[in-house]
Order: sequence, then C-alpha cells, then structure tokens
Amino acid sequence: MVLDGMKVLVTGGTGSFGQKFTELVLHDCTPDRVIIFSRDELKQFEMQQKYADYSNLRFFLGDVRDRDRLYRAFRDVDIVIHAAALKQIPAAEYNPFEVIKTNVIGAQNIIEAAIDCGVKKVIALSTDKAANPINLYGATKLCSDKLFVAGNSYAGSQDTSFSVVRYGNVVGSRGSVIPFFLDQRKNGRLPITDPRMTRFWITLEQGVQFVLQCLERMTRGEIFVPKLPSMKVTDLALALAPDCKHEVVGIRPGEKLHEVMITAEDAYHSYEFDNHYVIAPQFPWWDAEYCSEGKNLPDGFVYSSDRNDWWLSSEELKQLAMEYS
Repeated sequence: MVLDGMKVLVTGGTGSFGQKFTELVLHDCTPDRVIIFSRDELKQFEMQQKYADYSNLRFFLGDVRDRDRLYRAFRDVDIVIHAAALKQIPAAEYNPFEVIKTNVIGAQNIIEAAIDCGVKKVIALSTDKAANPINLYGATKLCSDKLFVAGNSYAGSQDTSFSVVRYGNVVGSRGSVIPFFLDQRKNGRLPITDPRMTRFWITLEQGVQFVLQCLERMTRGEIFVPKLPSMKVTDLALALAPDCKHEVVGIRPGEKLHEVMITAEDAYHSYEFDNHYVIAPQFPWWDAEYCSEGKNLPDGFVYSSDRNDWWLSSEELKQLAMEYS
C-alpha cells in the first residue's frame, strides 16, 4: 500500500472524511504515523479514546490559516491529505472573508509549508461545486484547485507533488440529504427543492479508497474525478420515506439543479479511464505517460449528474435507505 511506512497528515482530520480515512488506514495499512490536524479539540479527544490502542496515531491542534503552525506540523511528514475547508454554502455567502481565509489562503499555506518542509505528495479534496461555480464556496474551491495544480510549478526542483481529487455528494456525511430526510420524515412531509434535481452519489469509504488509488497513480497536477452513479432526489425521497408527501420549496440560493464535475472546457484536456477521469494540467511540465492508456473525451462532453449513463436503481436506493435508517 502507498501509505505503508509513511508519515501521513490529514488536515481537517476530525471531519467526516478524516474520520473514515483514519479508520480505514489504521485497519488496512501500516503507516509509520497518522497525524490528525484540526481545530476541534473535543473531536480530537473523542478520536483519541476511540483509537487508544494505536500508538502510531498523533493529534495536532491547528488551523490551516496559521502558516507557522503548518510548518511545525509538516516537519518530517511524507504525505498530506488536505480535507480542511469551510463548506456550508449559506454561511459562506454571509461570511465570505472567513471562507476565503480558510479555503484559499489556507491552500496557499499548505502549498508553501509542504514545499519548504519536503513533503513528498499532497492530495487536496475538491468538490463538484468547483466546476462552473455559482456560489462563493464553489469559487473558493476552484481557486484552491488552481493553486494546488500551479503549486507544482512553485515546487521547482523540490521533490513535492500536488494533485486534486474531485467528487460530489457523499452519502451520510454532515450536510448530506439522507440525515436531513430521515429527520424530516417524522413530520410526514419531505421538502424537495426541485423534482428535476439530480446528484452524483459516493460513500465515504469509496471516497477514501479513491483518494488512496490516486495517491498511487498521481504524478503531479492532475485533477482526478471518479465515475459515479447518479440519482434523482425524488427517487431517494421515495426510498427513504415512501409514505411522506413531497413539498416543493424551490432551489436555495447558490444551489445547482444538477452536479457537474467536468465542464465542456475541461473536457478538451481530460482523459477517460475504466473507473475515473483525469483533468490534465495545462502546463509544459506535465508529461504523465499513463494518460496514453486513457481515451480523449468527445467534443461537447460534460460530466454532469443529469447526463450520466449510470443510475442507481430503486432497489439500490432502498438498500441505502435501510443502511442509514
């Protein structure tokens, strides 16, 4: 495994992704050290209790806004998974300066600390909302993606590589629609933003496994996008609460009808593989030979949840409903 014998640090390590990443890596890999970097001392304490038997797990209080703290944390680290971000769309619209400090300036701090501290690989987590963004959160994540890709230019002769993983809605994560629907079904009514709405679907475990695969495959500068199934929000609502009435409330400010992970413009320099796509960086230093194994995408290609050819069946949605009920 790519993490065996490595010193790994996860920013935002007490979040949904960080918790699942820690669980799987400690169980399936033999890292020299796993370092949880986050601002939340209570969640760090709870993780310490949960994984008390693992002597290779460390905790580091800090904020990605604090460049000096990152330099201290990144010392002697081999791999960084950057999962820290401010993600709530309404909060981002109301507090734009704070979101920019974390999602954009924080990304710059990660890049500079990684290069100067000799980190070998950095993978940053992105979101579908970074593709053709219509809200501030998506705009900051697009900016972050651009910074991480260009970070390979800043690294120069230093042996530090940066890549990005982009995927959509995560089943059961904080802010996911499943916990919301489960909470609302006791009222007998489910609020539906728009009956046409579609979303990509990925579990936390699948997200972690995809990140691990990309760590092995990355050279530098790629944006990796997994191939995922789509689902209609109304179909999910029927699976979770078949007896509830649907109340159409309209799309919220900054929300898209369909998720997009590869735009038509990105498709010109993207490659298709069996289970994922690669958006290649447009820099002269990029020369990943493995992309000769991939296929070029056709003109006008857009990878969006409504134009997908892989959809979750009603039975699969019912299984999801049972798992999270």
